[in-house]
Parts: sequence; C-alpha cells; structure tokens
Amino acid sequence: MELFYYMVFGALGAVVAALELSKSNKDRVNTSAAFNSFKNNYLLVYSLMMAGDWLQGPYVYYLYTTYGFGKGEIGQLFIAGFGSSMLFGTIVGSLADKQGRKRACVTYCITYILSCITKHSPQYKVLMVGRVLGGIATSLLFSAFESWLVAEHFKRGFDQQWLSLTFSKAVFLGNGLVAILAGLFGNLLVDTLNLGPVSPFDAASIFLAIGMAVILSSWTENYGDPSENKDLLTQFKGAAVAIASDEKIALLGAIQSLFEGSMYTFVFLWTPALSPNDEDIPHGFIFATFMLASMLGSSIASRLLASNSTRVEIYMQIVFVISSASLLLPLLTNFLVTPSKVKGGGITFAGCLQLLGFCTFEACVGIFWPSIMKMRSQYIPEEARSTIMNFFRIPLNIFVCIVLYNVNAFPITIMFGMCSIFLFVASILQRRLAAIGDKSKTEDWAMMKERDAEAEPLNVP
Repeated sequence: MELFYYMVFGALGAVVAALELSKSNKDRVNTSAAFNSFKNNYLLVYSLMMAGDWLQGPYVYYLYTTYGFGKGEIGQLFIAGFGSSMLFGTIVGSLADKQGRKRACVTYCITYILSCITKHSPQYKVLMVGRVLGGIATSLLFSAFESWLVAEHFKRGFDQQWLSLTFSKAVFLGNGLVAILAGLFGNLLVDTLNLGPVSPFDAASIFLAIGMAVILSSWTENYGDPSENKDLLTQFKGAAVAIASDEKIALLGAIQSLFEGSMYTFVFLWTPALSPNDEDIPHGFIFATFMLASMLGSSIASRLLASNSTRVEIYMQIVFVISSASLLLPLLTNFLVTPSKVKGGGITFAGCLQLLGFCTFEACVGIFWPSIMKMRSQYIPEEARSTIMNFFRIPLNIFVCIVLYNVNAFPITIMFGMCSIFLFVASILQRRLAAIGDKSKTEDWAMMKERDAEAEPLNVP
C-alpha cells in the first residue's frame, strides 16, 4: 500500500486524538448522573444497531456478484431497497408515532435480521424480498431511534442542551468508530478466516439481536400522538399540513434531502472516481479513512453544539459551502490535471487530490448528522416526529433511485458537479432558515416584553 494512504489516515487520526484529548472543562457540559446513565444506555443500543448496519454495507454488492448476478440485476436490487424505504418504510415509520417508538425500534431489529437471513439464498426473488425488508429497516433506523431519544429525553426532564451531547457522541461512535471496527471485523471474517461473504450478515444479526435484548429489557415506551381516532391517513395529512404551513420544517426537509441525496450519490461514485483506469486502490482502508474523517467532523460538531455563542443554523451554512467545494474537485481536476491513460497501477495525482477532497466531505458529513438532529429536535413537532422525518426521506429515495437507474447515462464528473450544486443550494436554504429563526426569536422576545408591560401594575401617585 502506498505511503500516501498511511499519511492521510495518520494525519486524520492525530487531529481527532488531539481534539478529544484537548477538551477542557470549558468544552464539557456538566450533567447529572441520571442523564449519563440514560445517554450511555442509548449509545450502547445505537452502536449495536449501527454495527449491524455497517457490517453489511461493504459486502452487499460483492455477495450479489458471487451469486452470479450482473450489474443490471444488482442495480435493480438496490433500487428495490430505496423504493421500499420510500413506500413501505414511510408507512411503517409513521406507525411509530401511534404504536410506540420502542416497538418500532424492536421492529427494526426483527426486520433487519430477516433481511440478513435472506442473504443465504442465491435466489433472485428471495434476495429481492431481503432488499425490501432492508429498505423498511433503514427508514426505521433513521427515524424511530431518534424519535424515541428526543421524546424520552424531555419526558425525563433533562436539559435541552444535553440532547446535543447525545447526538454528537452517537455520531462519533456509531458513524465513526463502530464503522471502522465493523469494516475491520468484516474483513477478518471474509478474508482472514475465509468464512465467506455471507458471514458479515450473520455477525450483523447477532449484534442486532443483542441490541434488541437491551431495548426490551431497559427501554420504556413513548408515543407521538396515541389518540385512538387518528388513522394512518390522518397522520399523513397532519404531517403534510405541518410541513406546508411551517416554512422552517419545509426548509429543514429540503436541506436534509439535498445533503443526504448528495451523500448517497457519493457512496456510489467514489470508487470509480479514484480508479477511473482500474487503478489498484485499497477500498477497505480508504473506507476506514473516510470514517475517521467523519469522526473528526463529529468531534468538531460536539464543540460547536456545546457552545452557547454558536448557533447551529449559522455554522451549517459554512459546512454546506465547504462540502459543495469538496465534491467539485473531480470536475476541476478533470480540467486542470491531464488524465492518465495507463491502465492499472497506483492512485494518480488527480486521485490523491480527490481523496483529500472526499475526506473533507466526510468531515462535513460528521458535522451534519448531529447538527441536523439538533435542528430536527427544535423544529419538528413531537406528536408527528417519525411521520415527518420519513416524509423527508421520500424525495431523497426518489433522487437516489433516479441516480442508480441512470448511473451509466452521465459522466462521473457531471454527477459530482450536480451534487455540488445541490449542496450549494442547501447552504442558501440554510441561510433562509437562520433568518427565519432569528425573526421568530425577535418576535417572541417582543411579545414577551409586551406581555410583561401589560402585567406590570400602574404606579398611581
């Protein structure tokens, strides 16, 4: 492996370590023992859930190829997963508000375990069922757990600022450290122990089962709106009205869809971007480097969110601009650096520049997750939290399905340019959200001052 990869990984690791070790008492928020116990319980469950998810990711495409399926058939399987997340996942996720968030989290575990079991079959129809189940599980992963956490946090009377601590630590562990360890563990099972490409899915099932046991034994149930007279259609209408009537919620949904759509497109495109002429690149090591960059971002986010002087709506404008510039690199290097025509070999100079840009984007992803969670906790109404969050995923899944279907229709550079434009638009929408938030706070302060003046007794001489 070339020295360049070790240098990038080592530099990122050193910065992450320095940031974490340099945290002073000023950077830490004083919390209660009860909150710390609650937070650690959630982090344990979330890490187990993400381990079950990360173990599968690197081996899904590879497993399908070992069963003899071509690129077109594999593309259809992936589209089925995102389409399922959009259609069935939205319905199942919305039921969490009415039937209970804890129950929805348990449903996630069962659904994803069943999806893992289907990977043992080489039958296309069975694998398709597995992708549908996986799509439903993905919707629950990104809505039910967060909804349970927010509701339970406030139900127990914890300080609102402490919620940011849980968000940033969950991303640092679940989307960073656990992802790296899962990648190494999966590599151990498949390559070192030669247990075959299905072994990571079996390991994922075990982690999910352990997490489900922890949920069943230690979590309490909470609901959004448990009223008996509200059916699913009424919930959908209520969520749609909330999005349409509140510009802040609509902006938040658009920002999330634009960023996550670009992020999922990046997941499909980074490999051919770094090896356009079949260069020999260490995919697993690069993946671990990306996850380390994401850990760096979440470490930065924890400091930003802990600061009372820094508003999430403000700094996220800068994050979106930086992420837009980082995904523009493949397009720029295509014009500024003479492309190599030699097949094979090591990574090119243009590839090195792009790798640095991609690590910058992953750091932005690490900042994005806890920050968007924080904004969702502020703006989305509690009674329809899971429903609205799954509504946000509908345009995201449509976008990813379109990209997958047309992945060979456009050059990679054009698709990266498109993602860069989307991220820049997200920064503009974020600026608008910040302006509305300032205006709302000003109006609330004026109303409070007026109410206090009316309540003040008259001084009669």
